[in-house]
Amino acid sequence: MKRMTAVLLILAAYSLSRGENYLINGGQESRILYSLVQEFQPVPGTKKVSLSFVIPQTFISPTYNQKISNFHLTFTPEPVKKESRIDKRGNRIILAEWIRPESNISVNTSFNAVTETKLDKLESSAAFHPSNIPADSKDYLKPTELVQSDSPLIKAKAIKLVKGVKSQFDAVQRILSWVVDNMHYVTPPEKYDALYSFNNKKGNCQNYSHIAAALMRSVGIPVRIVNGVTLKKPYSIKTKSGAYTFKMGQGRHSWIEVLFSDLGWIPFDPQQTELFVSNRFIRIEIGIDNKETINDGLVRWVQSKGVNRMPKFIESIEASFAADSVKLSMTKQNYGPKNMLLCPRIEAVFKPVILPPVIKPRPVKPPVLKKLQYDKPTLFGNTQFPRNIDFSQARNQEDEGNEKFVLKRNFIVESAEYVTTKLTQYAQIFIVNKPLKLVKAGIAIHKFGGSGQIWLELFADDNNKPGKLISASKLKDIGSIRTQKGYDWVDFDFSSDKPLLPPGQYWISLAFTGSPIINWFYTYGKAAGPVYGTRYKSVYDSDWSNALSYEFNFRIAGWSVR
Repeated sequence: MKRMTAVLLILAAYSLSRGENYLINGGQESRILYSLVQEFQPVPGTKKVSLSFVIPQTFISPTYNQKISNFHLTFTPEPVKKESRIDKRGNRIILAEWIRPESNISVNTSFNAVTETKLDKLESSAAFHPSNIPADSKDYLKPTELVQSDSPLIKAKAIKLVKGVKSQFDAVQRILSWVVDNMHYVTPPEKYDALYSFNNKKGNCQNYSHIAAALMRSVGIPVRIVNGVTLKKPYSIKTKSGAYTFKMGQGRHSWIEVLFSDLGWIPFDPQQTELFVSNRFIRIEIGIDNKETINDGLVRWVQSKGVNRMPKFIESIEASFAADSVKLSMTKQNYGPKNMLLCPRIEAVFKPVILPPVIKPRPVKPPVLKKLQYDKPTLFGNTQFPRNIDFSQARNQEDEGNEKFVLKRNFIVESAEYVTTKLTQYAQIFIVNKPLKLVKAGIAIHKFGGSGQIWLELFADDNNKPGKLISASKLKDIGSIRTQKGYDWVDFDFSSDKPLLPPGQYWISLAFTGSPIINWFYTYGKAAGPVYGTRYKSVYDSDWSNALSYEFNFRIAGWSVR
């Protein structure tokens, strides 16, 4: 078997080409002080409360390492019972119980973490199909209720994707490329299993993990599900075109690890990256699917019959970076899938998928916009996000019968950018397919406070960046925006100008006066626009050269032609 050299690539598109890759080298290393505060607020009639926790372990792999130290778990009040165990996956679990609690139960989890992502060359001779799989890893080949690797639909797709490949890296790359190109992020989805994800092409991190695991397991590749947390500290990689910035929400997350015979378990994030996870991840619990990996943060309680009130459970994650080093560089390549993706290039064995170039249509004489009849109401954009959710209490509550209840993680994470700073401006692209008379543009925001006025500015496109200013919405006073639990739409009125927009790309940017404190909700990936379609710049710059890996939630309303 030939030796293969894997080099990490960022696949990003800064132009209208079908695919652009960026060879990425270097690494990240951080020292993190982590704290998780959880509070259970019982109601009268609560008989028993139990909370479970998983102690994160030191983990070593060729691409991601974490070292955990100084783990502490403190309770107020002290539980009447506390026990620890190691489950069959190797997770170290602590279970604490309280009987008839009369006050709030507070738990503080803290530890130090050194996390490192290494993007050096990897050498592997792992063949496809894998053989000689260790006995303790064979469970990660089995189908489950959430990972239906025995589904004929999933198995047929996987076989088609890996047809003709000889190396395991190539098989993994093809499957994860399909996942990234065909799935789009929404939260919360109706279901979390792989078959739902395959049929509906949408979901959150659990869906991405389950469909990726199902496709790989169906062709004999062992995959385990990882649960942990991601931290919100962004990092940027400079390119010739500007900086490309990556950022996750701070909260619970699910990803996968794939077993290679010569490298061991390698982490992948189908939702965000491919061959590696950044060092903004902290690994906590592993299992065969997200139904099994429920122990960290699981809450159970029993209450008296006839009690109609439900308790509250609040959790808050804090992470302080005592040290942070990011040394990453990117070199542009010329092939790749349609969407942004982090993936390997396998020399000598890996065959890059070269997509045909986009054929530009012949220029046609544009219609006279004022003479068209705009009588078809239209609404489009990136409209799927969790509205009016209190993220500190976002949990799935289930009634287990006999007055027993359970709260499980649901991976709803607050992903938002503080967009009313005095030093940075943000812009989001939208695409018009038919002539449009713009009436309103809405963005998903949360007002934390402050004073002043905000409005949206509409820009023409200039080579995939905001260009000439076309129009501005009416001003909106901060005091007129209600403060809600979570995020909701705020629409900005363009009816005074009613700009007429021919088909093409346009940009909206939030502008403000005074000192408003506004967060704009974003979605992982690009659900409604191209991968270069979220930009930012310093207020002192004229060129919107910097790009973001995520997409701000927006909606466009107006009248189009039939």
